[in-house]
Formats: sequence, structure tokens, C-alpha cells
Amino acid sequence: MIFAILLMDRPGTAELRTQVRPAHRDYLAKLADKMAFSGPLTSEDGKTAVGSLLVMDFPSKAAAEAWLSEEPFTKAGVYEKPIIHAFSNMWEQKVGFPPSA
Repeated sequence: MIFAILLMDRPGTAELRTQVRPAHRDYLAKLADKMAFSGPLTSEDGKTAVGSLLVMDFPSKAAAEAWLSEEPFTKAGVYEKPIIHAFSNMWEQKVGFPPSA
């Protein structure tokens, strides 16, 4: 089942986010084959991270919650309370968005 996970950063955690990012990316990479997409949510400048959006396949919401509890940004205290919802993609994706460098 696909789950959309909305994660807003706690105020004042920008430097912590930068420090923990390598471990965060390594952790995500372990489930790359289960990921529809993921990336930072940004402020209107398009650069300043304010949170993350993950859309991933898990067998259950409990499995998503368990995975997220071990996620490095979560463990470091970057995120506020996550919002996790089952997601059903009703729009056929015609084109993709290339990952930004």
C-alpha cells in the first residue's frame, strides 16, 4: 500500500538537518525500490527546506510508522509530528520530474 508521509521541520533545526542529511539519504536509499518519490518541502525561495514529503510502499501504516521511527531526521528531532495517510494515485503520470542536483 502506498503511503504519503508529510513531515514538517521543527523551528530552528536547519543546521541539524544539514548535519544529519547524509545519514537520512543513506537510510532512504535502503528502500529506494519502494519509493514513489521523496524530497524536501521548501519555502517560497525554493531553497530553504521546511520539511519533507515521502511517498512510499509499505505493507501497513504500522510498518510505515516503525520505519519512520528509525529514520535519522526523526531520531535527531528535526521533524515535528508526522502525518501519514494511505495514498491512491488517480492520475496517470505522463511525464516525470528529473531529480534536482
